[in-house]
Amino acid sequence: MLVIDPNECIDCSLCVPECPVEAIFDEDDVPESERHFIEVNAKFAPKWPVIDRKGEPPADAAAWEDVADKFETQFDPNPAGHADE
Repeated sequence: MLVIDPNECIDCSLCVPECPVEAIFDEDDVPESERHFIEVNAKFAPKWPVIDRKGEPPADAAAWEDVADKFETQFDPNPAGHADE
């Protein structure tokens, strides 16, 4: 999972088309069912590293694309090497 820092975002929308699974939205366009992620972004973005270049998607990305409730079942607030303070 990646997060977008609302304090650093300049609303340029360049990240929207870069997401291979169309999971990034302009804040005004976030679907109601996904609005809780605005808070998740605000909480975790200052604690997690900045991604400043496009990388390769995980090898199993396609397998997870249509899995429902990933956040509730898979979210780890302490991903490898990034302790939650």
